[in-house]
Amino acid sequence: MTCDSRPKNTGLLRAHRLRAAGAACVVLTAALLTGCGQDSGSTSTATETSEAARAVPERTASHSPSPSASLTQDQEKRKKLLASTKIAFDKAVTTAEGAVAGSKLTEIDLKGPGKSGDTDESPSASPSASPTGASPSPSGSSASPSGTGSPSASPASTGPEWVATVAAKDGTEHTVRIDAVSGKVLQSFEENGQDAQEKTRTADRIAKATQTPQQAAKVAADKAKGTVTSVDLDDNDNNVLVWSVDVVTKDWKKTTVDVDAASGSVTGEHVDND
Repeated sequence: MTCDSRPKNTGLLRAHRLRAAGAACVVLTAALLTGCGQDSGSTSTATETSEAARAVPERTASHSPSPSASLTQDQEKRKKLLASTKIAFDKAVTTAEGAVAGSKLTEIDLKGPGKSGDTDESPSASPSASPTGASPSPSGSSASPSGTGSPSASPASTGPEWVATVAAKDGTEHTVRIDAVSGKVLQSFEENGQDAQEKTRTADRIAKATQTPQQAAKVAADKAKGTVTSVDLDDNDNNVLVWSVDVVTKDWKKTTVDVDAASGSVTGEHVDND
């Protein structure tokens, strides 16, 4: 009896051990599978994050241009100059011709502060100036009746100005500087170094120019659709006397229109894209 009971107890004990080992294997397997799943999820998330990090610089690399990036330096200057100018071309012409009795305009140009280099031609001293430097005119005016201003008067420009050249009946040219904000005459003087031949040529040109600068400017402004900033009486490449008119358009480009000084017809046009 005793010999038969031992094998039965031993088999039962082995069965318990096998079940315990199997349970342990199940637990271990489950733990391994869970860990692998987490590693796979972490790897996938890291990959997605890396891909997103590489994509962000590509999207943010490009940027929209600033509003002024489309204007050149010259266009910016024209925009600023016209914004500060209050006196229009036609009024400046009338003022310039009124500064020298009986004169006619031959050239006028809108300039920024300190750009009126023509004033260097003004004499450095006045022969009739008093020892104290006071104005010889009893009224204190800076311009004489003949249009030759006080040579020592050269007021500094603090804003835009119209610099005009007008010619007297004998062809003598005078420079007239006009404040483009107030419309006042800053300076008026006779240009140096004019000989008799030059004066005759100037007087002849004025006689042939039956179209006034105002008329030529209107033709050019209507043609180019803009604001007149310069007018010059000169011969073109075909030796035809023309008014060469600069017009600044809405996009701040400059268009030069040549208008026949006798007929008023447009003879040429050039656009400066700078």
